[in-house]
Amino acid sequence: MRGKRHVSAEPEPNFTALLRPVVRESSVSEVAKRLLDHLSEGHLKPGTRLPAERQLAEALNVARSSVRGALSALDVLGIIEIRPGSGSYVRAGTSEFLPRAINWGLMLGQRRTHDLVEVRTFMEAMSARLAAERAEDADLERLEAHLERMREAGGDVTAFIDADIAFHLETATIARNSVLSDILHSIRSLLQVWMERAGDIEGTVAGTLKEHGAILQAIRDRDPQAAERAMAEHMHCASERLWSSLSAGEGGTPADAPGGTSG
Repeated sequence: MRGKRHVSAEPEPNFTALLRPVVRESSVSEVAKRLLDHLSEGHLKPGTRLPAERQLAEALNVARSSVRGALSALDVLGIIEIRPGSGSYVRAGTSEFLPRAINWGLMLGQRRTHDLVEVRTFMEAMSARLAAERAEDADLERLEAHLERMREAGGDVTAFIDADIAFHLETATIARNSVLSDILHSIRSLLQVWMERAGDIEGTVAGTLKEHGAILQAIRDRDPQAAERAMAEHMHCASERLWSSLSAGEGGTPADAPGGTSG
């Protein structure tokens, strides 16, 4: 007689790293970052119940109001679900955390987001260089069409952002490097949030159009070095606009932001 198959129970989530006291002064932002870091690492499955509010407050050595505010913020972002009388539960799958984590991270000036911005800068410059080496006439027509859509967007911010993203993704496609293209497509969320955050800074539209025009011209001229320089300059300017938006919202440029100062 065949014996019963032993089915091992799934291990309980390890909250040890999460439940360490917050070193700096307690705040909603600090608690939210701790929670978000733990969630974005992918250790928790959808439906996992987080420790009780009181337990989190005691372990982090912060006021329950700070924990409550952080949980409410993550609930608004759709990362967790607060069920009255039951607790807080992980709402999304790990793959869905990235765009929300980026948005929350940008608001908080999170170091991990800065690192992602830095990586994107190098990849975009490489993409432009390869595009200049490999572009065909049909490729240039598509790239020009995206730039024209940006020009025609007028005050339609959504249309402008969509065309801007399409321009960057088209450049990656023209580069004809599948790994590079896949990576840039995977961080499309960053492009979206980046542009939404910086979109209100004065001069964004005019500056962005000028910078994209320079990139297109370099690719059209089949000049890899000029294309790389033009994209690097665009990324630098775009970064400055992003950090300016953060500065306006937080009272100063984040100390760990590229180009930022520590005071």
